[in-house]
Amino acid sequence: MTNFVRELLEEKFLQYNQPNFIPNDPICIPHLFTKSQDIEIMGFWASILAWGQRKTIINKCKELINLMDGSPHDFILNHQENDLKRFLDFKHRTFNATDTLYFIEWFKNYYQKNESLETAFITQVFDNQNVEYALIQFHDLFFSLPDYPTRTRKHIATPVRKSSCKRINMFLRWMVRQDDKGVDFGIWTKLKPSQLVCPCDVHVDRVARKLGLIQRPTTDWKTAVELTENLKLIDPNDPVKYDFALFGLGVEGEM
Repeated sequence: MTNFVRELLEEKFLQYNQPNFIPNDPICIPHLFTKSQDIEIMGFWASILAWGQRKTIINKCKELINLMDGSPHDFILNHQENDLKRFLDFKHRTFNATDTLYFIEWFKNYYQKNESLETAFITQVFDNQNVEYALIQFHDLFFSLPDYPTRTRKHIATPVRKSSCKRINMFLRWMVRQDDKGVDFGIWTKLKPSQLVCPCDVHVDRVARKLGLIQRPTTDWKTAVELTENLKLIDPNDPVKYDFALFGLGVEGEM
């Protein structure tokens, strides 16, 4: 890796990891809340819905919040069956009412027994390994309820299907990374930033290839790991902080 690449990524990380990054990014959705469970629920949902135009993603998430009376965790735990009718028209691209209702059902089942969504990713502890097994565990737990809708599986990625898992990796970055800039939340402590894998969306993938950080011809789980391992050459303790730099360079067209 050249000094130019190192210096560019460091410079752009500092530029984009700022509070002014928040309003136009889906991360603004969990930033609407202070209660940790609300942050988790809407952070997760915003990350899963994060494809397409960012403005549309944000508006759809706000629609969901309104449907949950502005209090996601309270609604998840205390809604009545009749309250679910209002979600029958909710849709974002291929995410529809069937998926929405299962998410609510799963969250209710989960939060009746657990305080934090973090527990769903650490049913086992994998010291000094990346989050591959945590994502596999989470996927299996998410679809552990009887009669889950088969169609919903496509919305929860897993390395088992060779997915780069970009949306869930982004959610984990939000929850795990912590610094003094206030963009990422850092409310989870059992997973380490060094275990995270870089979200590999189209912008990140394109810029990373131009900078020589990715060699694999296709984009899959191993590609995301390859990118992360190269980013660890700059910062082994917090490699995914450069997601800010790669994404920012891509979305602003600087590359």
